Amino acid sequence: MDRSFVLGLLASGIGLINAAHAGPDVCRPSLAVTNVQFSEMRLPTMERKWTAVVSADASQCATTTGNFQITFSRLKENGLEVDFRETFTWRLPSVNVAVELWADEAVESYWFNNIAACPCRSVRSSR
Repeated sequence: MDRSFVLGLLASGIGLINAAHAGPDVCRPSLAVTNVQFSEMRLPTMERKWTAVVSADASQCATTTGNFQITFSRLKENGLEVDFRETFTWRLPSVNVAVELWADEAVESYWFNNIAACPCRSVRSSR
C-alpha cells in the first residue's frame, strides 16, 4: 500500500473517533442502599419479601429519574446459589424497591448493575 494512503486512512479514523466523542456529556447518579429488610413468610403464598430504600444523589444529572439494575445472589435451602437481576427506576430523593422470594430462599448479597447514564447538568458561569 502507498504510505500516504495509509496515513490518510489513519487520520480519517482519528477524525471519526473524535467526532463520535463530541456528543453531549453524560453522567450517572450515585445510588446507595439503606433500610434493608426481609419479611417473615406470608401465608398462603409462602413468600418472603426483601425490601430496601435506594437513595439517589443526582446532583450532576439534568434529570430526576432513571433506570438501574440490582443483581441479587440468592441462596436456596436445598438448591444452588443463583444470581439474578431486577430492573428498577430511581427517583429523587429515594425509591423503595422489593423482590419476592420463596420461604426457603434468602438474599446473600446484592450490587448495582447498569445504572443508566443521564445528561449532565450544565454549569453556567456567573459574570
